[in-house]
Amino acid sequence: MKFDGFRVQNFRNILDSGWIDANQITAFVGQNEAGKSNLFEALYVLNPILPDVEYLPNEDWPVDRWEGRKDAEGQRVCDASFILGDSEIASLFSTARVPVAAPVEGEEPTAEPPMPTAVSLNLAKWYGFDTEYEVVGFPEGSLDEKKIAAWAATNVPKFVYIRDYEMSGAQVELDQLYQRLTNAGGKRHQLSNEDQTILIILDLANIDLKDFIQKGTTPEGRTNRSFDKRSASKYLTRQFSELWRQKEVEFNIEIDGPTLNIFAEDANIGMPVRLHRRSTGFRWYVSFAWKFTHATKGDFKNCVLLLEEPGVHLHFTGQRDLLTVFDRLAANNTILYTTHLASMVDLAHPERVRIVESRDNHLSITQGIVSQQKEPMAVIEQSLGLTGDQSGVLGNRQVLIVEGGDDTVVLNKLSGLLKSSGKEGLSDRVYLWPAHGAQKTPMYAGFAIGHGWDAGVLLDSDEAGNDAKTKITELYLPKVAEDKGQKFRTIMLGKAAGSTKTDFAIEDMFADSFYVDCVNKAYGLAIKIDDLPQDGSDMITKRIEQVLKSRYGHPRLDKRTVMSEMWKRFDTWKSADDLPKEAVQHAEKAFKAINAAFE
Repeated sequence: MKFDGFRVQNFRNILDSGWIDANQITAFVGQNEAGKSNLFEALYVLNPILPDVEYLPNEDWPVDRWEGRKDAEGQRVCDASFILGDSEIASLFSTARVPVAAPVEGEEPTAEPPMPTAVSLNLAKWYGFDTEYEVVGFPEGSLDEKKIAAWAATNVPKFVYIRDYEMSGAQVELDQLYQRLTNAGGKRHQLSNEDQTILIILDLANIDLKDFIQKGTTPEGRTNRSFDKRSASKYLTRQFSELWRQKEVEFNIEIDGPTLNIFAEDANIGMPVRLHRRSTGFRWYVSFAWKFTHATKGDFKNCVLLLEEPGVHLHFTGQRDLLTVFDRLAANNTILYTTHLASMVDLAHPERVRIVESRDNHLSITQGIVSQQKEPMAVIEQSLGLTGDQSGVLGNRQVLIVEGGDDTVVLNKLSGLLKSSGKEGLSDRVYLWPAHGAQKTPMYAGFAIGHGWDAGVLLDSDEAGNDAKTKITELYLPKVAEDKGQKFRTIMLGKAAGSTKTDFAIEDMFADSFYVDCVNKAYGLAIKIDDLPQDGSDMITKRIEQVLKSRYGHPRLDKRTVMSEMWKRFDTWKSADDLPKEAVQHAEKAFKAINAAFE
């Protein structure tokens, strides 16, 4: 079941968010106090993983519309929509269909309605009322509404809202925890985040807190309790390893009387350390992993995860690893998260970004990567490697996005050599803006288009370049078409350079023999042109990589090592006469094509 999107109204600083489309992973980028938390809290109540959560008019009604609070009951707060798969459509029909009436004697029997191929399930909730369900796609009257609600309660993915990750890892007195739970009437959400996490640990181990305390009063009970904690330790270790793959960690729960301690042991060290002595980032991961394990009953699937500022306690590498974890979890879950960290914006997926703004003290959502407000744009600009000053400068230039820094160096060097010999190089008006690979160029393109820049993108003529071209076309070119005063060009390098190769990258601007020579010098080898494979890609780097793998056991071609050798040769060239002939021909055609596109 795919989560399609949602809308929030009449909730704190949200008068009306408008419909917000959701991807499998969606990042909400915005400043503090813009309303990101309010958005998630309102959505969570629609179908929460824990019961007894409701909208409260005295706390949740918009304060600047306070006069309407007395009529809050019955006012709509949240809508969401899920798209059902084929098996779910069949299951819903089997469970909730209204039997066809028996035929009247002498009349033709009524035919069963056909099974629809496209069905959505809409959820809605108001102040003072339970969540209601509406099925769209089945013929009217063909399903029983009560049975729809019963089926939905079991099958619709639950919303899991995680905002408090802090876990000290300090020792816990179980008898005191039980007393706090009793005083709260068994309502866990009224306990501290620390207490909730310990209860989650006990739940994961199938341990009843009251029973566990009583076992500690007898010798036999303490023996049984030792088996319980060992089982819990192994289960927590196994589940944590599904989400944390930086290194192998084993958890041990130790209990002495009513006192519980948790130890974490790195496999390569072999010495347990109390959890509260580990880093804040590690404890954050522990808290997240165990809460998610609990919410999904250990299956890690069929949930809509609502994560507040995930990764805020992690270092840069840990944040990038977390994005990889999200990609893996998104195969079976939907993930929505808020962030103000540039490193938590995945440049390869601009379609995932939603900008959260505050306009007249109310939340507003922009479904894209451009905002008129300074704070959210600072996050996007930083993720693209820009400062505010650079952004302003680029907006006054013609900007050509290229796949990376190597492309920028090669193109600028070739342009300078051609110009020194009186040939056409890259126009002085065109500024090369390097991305971090082809898959991230759509993010840069969306930023340039959103700001109305006179811009374009230069892509390698290969699979990655073609995929980027497709994404840019689908995401952004319709907007350009609407704004007839704006231009954006997508230029494929192979075609611009006049090459007959099927695949063409920046290294193919030079003759194959030149690049082979640079590889030999960099690696200390003696590869010949005749050694290169004739089947597969005709891109020189791909052909070289095959030889390095098959003949010399290298795992891959290190392009940066070869590029360093090329730079040494660049430094000896003073004019176009020093360039390899093929490089002059390809460069002249490419620069003419680029300049013509920007005229």
